[in-house]
Amino acid sequence: MIIEILIFSGIILLLILLSGFFSGSETALTATSPSRIHRMAKGGNKRAGLVERLIENSEKLIGAILLGNNLVNILASALATAFFIRLFGEIGVIYATLIMTLLVLVFAEILPKTYAITHPERVALKVAPFVRLLVMLFSPFVALVQVIVRLTLKLFGIDISHHSTPSAHDEIRGAISLQAHEGGLIKNNKDMLDSILDLQDVQLEDVMVHRKNVEMVNAEDSAEEIFAQAVTSPFTRLPLWKDDPDNIIGIIHAKEVLRAVKSNNGSAKGLNFLTIATKPRFVPETTSLQEQLAKFRSEKAHFALVVDEYGAFMGVITLEDILEEIVGDIYDEHDTLSTDAKLLQNGSVVTSGDTAIRDLNRQFNWELNDDIAITIAGYVIDIAETIPLPSQKFSHDGFTFEVLKRRRNQITSVLIVPKKK
Repeated sequence: MIIEILIFSGIILLLILLSGFFSGSETALTATSPSRIHRMAKGGNKRAGLVERLIENSEKLIGAILLGNNLVNILASALATAFFIRLFGEIGVIYATLIMTLLVLVFAEILPKTYAITHPERVALKVAPFVRLLVMLFSPFVALVQVIVRLTLKLFGIDISHHSTPSAHDEIRGAISLQAHEGGLIKNNKDMLDSILDLQDVQLEDVMVHRKNVEMVNAEDSAEEIFAQAVTSPFTRLPLWKDDPDNIIGIIHAKEVLRAVKSNNGSAKGLNFLTIATKPRFVPETTSLQEQLAKFRSEKAHFALVVDEYGAFMGVITLEDILEEIVGDIYDEHDTLSTDAKLLQNGSVVTSGDTAIRDLNRQFNWELNDDIAITIAGYVIDIAETIPLPSQKFSHDGFTFEVLKRRRNQITSVLIVPKKK
């Protein structure tokens, strides 16, 4: 009798260990990071490559593990029930149920899954060869089960043959948001990563320097005047226009101007700046930042003129403008620090009307809708459905906007009271 008890106990213990193996393997292989495993596989780790192939077909993997897990659990429970009935009679069913529930719950479920979720990559790499063998052995049965499952779901009008998977961008965004929420990323790093993903969605009209703020050179000015403007301007490249500011005929580069003056015995007199200017590059305002960045890199350029659908000059875009969308404002010794957005002690913000909504959202972690307008002035005008006067207030989506200053038809200063969190 003692030998029989030892044999049954040994078999049940072995089955519980197998159940724990299946449970831990399932958790490890589903919780492991695909990107981390892919990087390890690229580095030459053969087991990582095996894990990568296993998780690529997750339906077959989970099916095989669940099949094995249920087999050993049911077998262990059946043996334990039969054994306890022999020992204690019909009440042995209750004993078997209580004891097996406790053993399976603790040693076959919670313990292995807790360890696997704590060290998913380590466990996944160790169990991968055995799970691969299991998948190969159970593949015919798993295929049969999959057919039964799909047919059953179709009876209820559910078709899983054309399920959609989230895009890589959405997956990366979700990971960034999660890490930022859990404290794994500081705000500046999160903003930069989000901005990189936004490059294909943001158009040039959203970040360009508007034409009213663009410094340009009149080709009709004297050579001395053009030279003086070129060397005193804080900008390296200046659009050159003739007859009409919309008629831009070239781009003057400060270095080319200095080279030409040096070649002319140090004098600007008599220089023809039309020959010094380079050919302008025109790009539509609907071009995405990602496309324009690729153009700048391929053409080895840093500067382009933005036009609308009618060919009218709208503004300029530079390589620095695109980089600033990723890393934030870049200042050099010739730039003036921007003080457009000022945070008051009561939490309100005073900013100029031409401040971009995207910049405010990024700076203050707001969620103003930048689809309806690019600047905060345009946002207020859209809410008011007119050009408001100073001291007028408007509320929208929990925010309060007060127009502080207006010049002609342009809102120049706005007070924003953010919604309370």
